[in-house]
Amino acid sequence: MATRLVQIDMKAHDDAALGRFWAEALGWGIDSEGPGVTNLEPVGFTYPDPAAVCIDLIARPEPKTVKNRVHLDLATTSTAHQEELVARLKSLGATPVDVGQGDVPWTVMADPEGNEFCVLEPRPVYRDTGPIAAVVVDCTDPREMARFWGEAMDWTLHEVTDDSATMRSAKGVGPYLEFLRTPDTKSGWNRVHLDVRPYPGDDPAAEADRLRSLGATDPGIDQSAIHWTILADPEGNEFCLLTPA
Repeated sequence: MATRLVQIDMKAHDDAALGRFWAEALGWGIDSEGPGVTNLEPVGFTYPDPAAVCIDLIARPEPKTVKNRVHLDLATTSTAHQEELVARLKSLGATPVDVGQGDVPWTVMADPEGNEFCVLEPRPVYRDTGPIAAVVVDCTDPREMARFWGEAMDWTLHEVTDDSATMRSAKGVGPYLEFLRTPDTKSGWNRVHLDVRPYPGDDPAAEADRLRSLGATDPGIDQSAIHWTILADPEGNEFCLLTPA
């Protein structure tokens, strides 16, 4: 049994408006499965496929109060492309932000609701990822996060150090999943989190138990009205175990 990362879940005050921003930012298509839910995926994409990690925007009234512990890094192919992308994102409503990054070659920005993301300088490792280079998770122990998520999913661990860990689909396509050591700790529930999905024929309850045996915990959220399972990784980051597909 195993899972794979299929999408990120992002809370939003206005899911439709924020969905339009990210659809234009990424060049993706936009859809909705119901009121308060906006779904984004590449045009012509057949879900789920490791070639892309999709985005679900879910309407929630709570305000954003702290820096997100999960964010997107966007890929560029040249210095000119990076400059053009930053300018285009500003025209769509993004703003530059200072999260203590100092003098770095990438640009830190926030979307119209304040969710941080990075526009990276061109890096050969991300040349074939699509518009999203990586999904990045802040953490205090990259080695432990790599251990848990490496066993939770069937993705390949590419590199792990005391400061960072990097994984990617075993098929060698799509964005990377990266864990970066940061000095701050988790505060409150995450407005952006990972959604993983088992494969067809897998038993969701058995998979949830397997993840708990690896170190996942139950975050104490009422789940009586949903058909998926909410768990938390060893550092308390909530994630959703979706139904097999």
